[in-house]
Amino acid sequence: MKEVKEFVCITCPMGCRLSVEVEGEEILSVSGNSCKRGWEYARSEAVNPKRMLTTTVRVEGGDQPLVPVRSEVGVPKNSIMEYMDFLNAQRVQAPVVSHQVICELPGCGVKMIASTDIAAK
Repeated sequence: MKEVKEFVCITCPMGCRLSVEVEGEEILSVSGNSCKRGWEYARSEAVNPKRMLTTTVRVEGGDQPLVPVRSEVGVPKNSIMEYMDFLNAQRVQAPVVSHQVICELPGCGVKMIASTDIAAK
């Protein structure tokens, strides 16, 4: 069954209104984009939306109890809550350095990266 999905592009400040015609997982057409980036965003968002994941992970033996982390790339939007549960159970030992890989998300292998330094007590 054909379906039209509409989005506002977030890849640049233009904020183009995109219209994507899909049938199942197949993209039939994309319109409304002013650039190629908008076309690529619309295609991805219509069938496999991804989001950057930012949260915190508990630190053991550190001068701070939590370290902010981010995903190295976007993760499947429909799995974010599963990944949050996984990350909530993670623990990292201090010291932690910025850009350190904290863990990999199960099922997709995306690395979670520390956003700041945490010193040991």
